[in-house]
Amino acid sequence: MFNNRTHAGELLAERLAELHLNNPYILAVPRGGLAVAAPIAAKLQAKVGVLIAKKIGHPLNPEVAIGAMMPDGSLIHDNQYVSGIGVKQEAFDEILNKVRRDLNERLQAYSHIVVKNHEVKGRHIIIVDDGIATGYTMQAAVKWLKKWGPSSITVAVPVAANDVLAKLKKEVDNLAVLDQRDVFEAVGAYYKDFGQMTDKEALEYHRYSENAVVRP
Repeated sequence: MFNNRTHAGELLAERLAELHLNNPYILAVPRGGLAVAAPIAAKLQAKVGVLIAKKIGHPLNPEVAIGAMMPDGSLIHDNQYVSGIGVKQEAFDEILNKVRRDLNERLQAYSHIVVKNHEVKGRHIIIVDDGIATGYTMQAAVKWLKKWGPSSITVAVPVAANDVLAKLKKEVDNLAVLDQRDVFEAVGAYYKDFGQMTDKEALEYHRYSENAVVRP
């Protein structure tokens, strides 16, 4: 169990250092991913940007993801599952409209550090989050990044479900995961302190990351 997101990031930084990636670019998924990314940036002396992906919540329980959306509107979701739980197309469209509004708000909040398409090409990208449960957000992020020609993609998280990792392994170059689980609870179950973060707090972690990188 991790003490908090910073502790998890410190441990993950050691694992990532073993990959010896040349001039990696860390892309954190806010909010929690920025707290995990801060000690990684210090260890690897790497720039941190933000990768915005918004999960699509189950209509009866928004905390349970049934898909994810990227800034360009691209989606990852399981059509059979969505129809199987009785979500009609009209209701699903309403959910998507709300997700799109939320995503645009998140883009505005992090506008100055959101990754730009041209920053990805030819770079070793490390996607960081505080954990992976269903995997929809990470799958959408990887699919979106591949459009822009990175040299490699590494997914780095403290904890993740094994069935999701099996799918991601086929899509990325490296997986850095400290705790892999066959039976997965909520991400917060693997942290002693997993408090809700605000955008302001997340941006503070980014400022820390910027200060920790020694400029040449």
